[in-house]
Amino acid sequence: MTGIKSACDKAPAGPKKDAALRHYRAAEKARTAKKHTEMNKELGAAKQALA
Repeated sequence: MTGIKSACDKAPAGPKKDAALRHYRAAEKARTAKKHTEMNKELGAAKQALA
């Protein structure tokens, strides 16, 4: 998760960064709820949004 967070922080402002941060926050909530499959899905979506 730290790698995705770093990538989000370093990304230039814009719609890609906003989308990635939304997915990252969703992944944090899933992690808190111990929904690991959902967390991994959201992290993948965040990574894809930055690509």
